[in-house]
Amino acid sequence: MKKKQDVTIYDIAKKLKVSPSTVSRALKDNPLVSKTTRKKIQSTAKEMGFQLNTFASNLRKQKTSTIGVVMHELRSTFMTQVLSGIEGVTNKAGYDLIIAHSSESYEKEVSNVENLFNRRVDGLIAALAFETPNLDHYKIYKEKGIPVIFYDRVIEHSDYPKIITNNFKSGYDATQHLINQGCSRIALITASLARNVYSERHRGYLAALEEAGIKPQEELVLVKDLSEAWARAAAQKVIQMNPRPDGVFITNDFSAVVFMQTLTKHGIRIPEDIAIVGFNNDPICRLVTPQLSTINYPGEAMGKTAANHLINILEGKSSLSEINTITLKSDLIIRASSLKAECKK
Repeated sequence: MKKKQDVTIYDIAKKLKVSPSTVSRALKDNPLVSKTTRKKIQSTAKEMGFQLNTFASNLRKQKTSTIGVVMHELRSTFMTQVLSGIEGVTNKAGYDLIIAHSSESYEKEVSNVENLFNRRVDGLIAALAFETPNLDHYKIYKEKGIPVIFYDRVIEHSDYPKIITNNFKSGYDATQHLINQGCSRIALITASLARNVYSERHRGYLAALEEAGIKPQEELVLVKDLSEAWARAAAQKVIQMNPRPDGVFITNDFSAVVFMQTLTKHGIRIPEDIAIVGFNNDPICRLVTPQLSTINYPGEAMGKTAANHLINILEGKSSLSEINTITLKSDLIIRASSLKAECKK
């Protein structure tokens, strides 16, 4: 079937017996055209099925009004919150989003970054996959003057703008809280220590132990991918330890909940036998019994901050050189899962 020809501003101008330039101005809501004429032209354009060719218009302006977002996963509440924060800012500023998902694969991240570049995004907001070793694949953006802002998972000593939280302090606070509850054999369940967020939480964990005079034990640091399967496997490892840990810091709330459920099925009491602290402050923390102590990780604020800074750069209100690292606040939220001391009263 032959495709119907697109309606042009010339067709509208011919029907209404006005100039094409008047139609063009009216469709852009230009006040140089009277309100009555603007309304008439816009109504006629809609009736005739006119589609504004924003692609061609953007090419003339050397911009696409699109922003790329590289995410390492899409299933977590934290990432949903980040995306919500980004979208709220970019939508208000008139930018569309193209979202790419690396699935924790370095190779897929490289491919996504190149694809977004070829789609001519005006800027990029990105978080790194587990094993991404360097930022070489982002150099094409720098060479073209396209701004890139990293969030959450970053390479901390790079010269790109970064939006992060103090993961060292979060790891320290969670571990110190368990120590204050009387725990002396504390396990850490986490993901790749090659990534800043996990290495910094690990560093905070070690610092709290050292400050309390507790010698770190390698067998108590369980590192993999924080998946549901790994949470169950980690729980089985903890159950089989002799002596068992009396406290566990797990750097992901969903994993912590799966871990808790596995312990409970084996008759282990929380927090009486093992006190637990998670990370993120996902809604699931308040739905489990006992409710999960956690670190409040400000996902939406992180997304908003990254998007606001990128928009300001794109609109000439600030420059890349003015932004280095922005650290957002995170807090320990204490709930029943870690209150071992309360159970002894």
